[in-house]
Amino acid sequence: MLVWSTFWLAFSALLPLINPLGTALVFVGLVGDAPAEVYKKLARKIAVNNVIFLAIIEVLGSAILDFFGISLPIVQLSGGIVIAAIGWGVLNEKDERAAENSEAQKVCMEMTVNEKALEDKAFYPFTFPVTSGPGTLVAMLTLTARISERGLKVEVLGHAGVFAAVLVLSALVYVCYGYAPRITKAISPSTAHGILRVVAFILLCIGVQIAWNGLSVLLGSVKWG
Repeated sequence: MLVWSTFWLAFSALLPLINPLGTALVFVGLVGDAPAEVYKKLARKIAVNNVIFLAIIEVLGSAILDFFGISLPIVQLSGGIVIAAIGWGVLNEKDERAAENSEAQKVCMEMTVNEKALEDKAFYPFTFPVTSGPGTLVAMLTLTARISERGLKVEVLGHAGVFAAVLVLSALVYVCYGYAPRITKAISPSTAHGILRVVAFILLCIGVQIAWNGLSVLLGSVKWG
């Protein structure tokens, strides 16, 4: 079924980019030593913001591309390269950097917390770019471009699948962020870094596949000789 196939494509492409588990470790470092209720309240706001933010990108994605006159194969090629580059960068991230991030988080956790100041940061920077950064936006534009221009029924079902993936990922963000302090105690930074490398390799493969889909169309349109 188209909804499920689009859902799994969007979910697998966005999961390594949003990376709720890995980002939760960063989230702890940014928030610091706050009560559990503060974490849950912030997590709820961030999850809602993430749904609204990505839904807007999904709805307006095709219009943005049409406005600038960008074709689907170009979006697939460019977006695939960017996604693959992000996956490659994470895949080759040195362990020393993970250790440095861990130390930085420990320092940040020693800071005092102002709940009102944290709530003011629910969208920026907690939603964008910490949770959904530029790579996520590129992936969303690529996904929406992929399902556009294929008929109204196909487009509606495709957008439903992408939006369902956004809802599930935002729910995972809420769980991981809301219980981030417990997660950091249960999962060591090195283990989280290892998991991140696995999903980064999947992200690399997805990026290469999307780029090849666009490149094959562009090559097919070239008149040789």
